[in-house]
Amino acid sequence: MAKFITGLDIGSSRIKVLVAKEGEKNLELVWKYERESEGVRRGVVVDGERVSGILKEIFSQASRDLTKKINSVVLGLNGSHLFAIPTKGVISVSRADQKISEEDVQRVLKEAQAINLGTNKEIFDIFPQEFVIDGEGKIKEAVGLKGIKLEVKALALAGFSPYFENLKKAVLDANLEILDLVFHPLAAARSCLDERQKELGVCLTDFGAGTTSLAVFLEGDLVHLAVLPVGSSNITNDLAIGLKIEPEIAERIKLEYGVAFRKGKDEKYKLEIDGEEPLILSQKILTRIIEPRLTEIFNEVTKELKKIGLEKRLPAGIVLTGGGAKMPRLLELAKKKFSLNCRLGRPKGISGIEDDPSLAVVAGLVLAGTDFGEEISKIGFASKIKRFFKIFLP
Repeated sequence: MAKFITGLDIGSSRIKVLVAKEGEKNLELVWKYERESEGVRRGVVVDGERVSGILKEIFSQASRDLTKKINSVVLGLNGSHLFAIPTKGVISVSRADQKISEEDVQRVLKEAQAINLGTNKEIFDIFPQEFVIDGEGKIKEAVGLKGIKLEVKALALAGFSPYFENLKKAVLDANLEILDLVFHPLAAARSCLDERQKELGVCLTDFGAGTTSLAVFLEGDLVHLAVLPVGSSNITNDLAIGLKIEPEIAERIKLEYGVAFRKGKDEKYKLEIDGEEPLILSQKILTRIIEPRLTEIFNEVTKELKKIGLEKRLPAGIVLTGGGAKMPRLLELAKKKFSLNCRLGRPKGISGIEDDPSLAVVAGLVLAGTDFGEEISKIGFASKIKRFFKIFLP
């Protein structure tokens, strides 16, 4: 029987589930489902019981449709509480013949995690950027090489541990096992980027409802991660306030008539509302509300690139994914603000999936699940951390 791999993306506005199986060339779509999210704010689970209840409903439906019970998922990690910090670790090589072992690599990565982050802060992931052996750096794979002193320069992803526990508990309480945990922009990068882009330099920006998260790659390495506490739902709220309408109507206007900026003559729209007078809208008024918020988000992304000295210095440019990335003329505005090439990130590697940037994260979660091979159903959460990211739990 073909192995099913399931991705679960618990977002601020939508919960998405994608089930795929291994095909001859690509993964093949088996089941896709999404529904409105509840109990989540800015990527953080604030009502675990509600989220758990929704997950039970979704996976009960999956079992009926597939005539097979889904017990485990590859889970997306996001939230405005997450942040990245550079870190280092140094150890002495343990073997008498000075040959670096896998155990040495694990020890030096554990040493790199020994950072005092304060109360309720912890490291969730660590990403090695380079190893240094006896002062010689730029080494990508240290195992098997000889040396006395082993150092690692890495990027650590950290956050507020109670929020992480809320997410984990909500999923476990829905009787699901967490096989893997992947930060949203890294999942999107998995489905949308190729190695050449990562080598040249690229910023993957996941434009979600409650947050905008980004991952920056250069020379094949992950060099920066960030989560911004703004997203496409802020545009909805701005429209609701600016037009003095209900948020539900504002969301409908954003999806049906929203554009990133006005181009050409002003256009008029007539929106029919049940039980009320039609609403007359103009593109000029809508873009006066929408463009400043998008500009604010792009400015925050630019600030993150400035922190690492890569503003306007990414040859592969900016890749925009997420539901918010589908807004008409967004790429034109992005190119103007970033002064870089910009394109939509559409998921690849799964046959039968729509060419839709809003599915980039959940598609990447499924693709990440292929890293575990045939033993995926036997890997628990703790052992996953050790095996996949090559680190020990703190």
